[in-house]
Amino acid sequence: MPFCFPLRKVIEMNILFIGDIMGRTGRDAIFELLPEIKDEYNIDYTVANGENASGGLGMNRDGYEELSRAGIDFFTMGNHTFSKKDIISLMNEGENIVRPANLTGETVGEGMAIVNVGQEKLAIINLIGRVYLDGDNESPFECAKRLIEKAKEKTKNIIIDFHAEATSEKEALGYYLDGEVSAVMGTHTHIQTADERILPCGTAYITDVGRSGARDSVLGLDKDVSIARFTMAPDEKKPPFNVARGKSQLCAVVIKINEETGLAEDIKRLCVLQK
Repeated sequence: MPFCFPLRKVIEMNILFIGDIMGRTGRDAIFELLPEIKDEYNIDYTVANGENASGGLGMNRDGYEELSRAGIDFFTMGNHTFSKKDIISLMNEGENIVRPANLTGETVGEGMAIVNVGQEKLAIINLIGRVYLDGDNESPFECAKRLIEKAKEKTKNIIIDFHAEATSEKEALGYYLDGEVSAVMGTHTHIQTADERILPCGTAYITDVGRSGARDSVLGLDKDVSIARFTMAPDEKKPPFNVARGKSQLCAVVIKINEETGLAEDIKRLCVLQK
C-alpha cells in the first residue's frame, strides 16, 4: 500500500470591508445590519472607511466610538481625514486607524498597520489618488510598492483601500499590484461598481465599494440640496450640503484570503438595505 502524505488544510481568512460611511444615516445602517452580515459570512475581521462618518465630513470621537461598539475593528480614511480635530488624538491613542500613506508634508498617523486576525496577521494600507484630487501627494504606485515590501516581512495577507476619484487610476493600481497583495478596493466616489473580480494573478479588485448611507440621496447627501447646487447660477450663494436621512444601505465586500499564499480566493459584493 503506497504511503500518502496527508493533505494540508488550507486556512482562509474572511475580511469584510465596508465603503464610505455617510454620517448618522450610515452609522444607523451599520448598527442594524452589521451583526447579521458578520454571522452570515463568518467574518474574521471588519474594516471600514470612516472619513465621512461624522456629519459627512471627517470622523470625530463620538462617531469612532459608536462604530467601534457596532463591531468595526479597524478604520481607513481619505481626503477628509483631518476635517475633525478629534482624529489627531484618536490616531495618537490607538492603533486601529490609518490615513492615506502617501499624504505629503508634516502630518500625524500612519498609512499602514499590521493587525492580528486569529493566529494570522493582516496588513492594512490606505492610499489616496492624485487624479482630480487636491494636494501634491506622493505617487500611490511608488508608495504602495515600498509599503508592501515592508509588510511582507511579517505577512502575505495585505489589503489596500485606494481612496481615489478616477476609475482609471484605481484600475491601473489594481493591475500594477496584481499578485502582490490580497485585495485592492476603491473608495471615495460613493457609488458601488459592479466590477468585482479576481485579477489574473490572484488579487481581489473592485473600483468602488460604495457608500453606507441614505439610499434616496446624491452620494449620501440631501438630494434636493444637491440638485439646487447644480441648477443655481454660478454667482448665486449655494446652500450647504446636508447628510440625507431615510432608509439606508450598507455597501461592502467580503474578501476570502488564502492564508498560505496571501492571495484572494473570492470577492463578494454586498449592498444590503435597512428593513
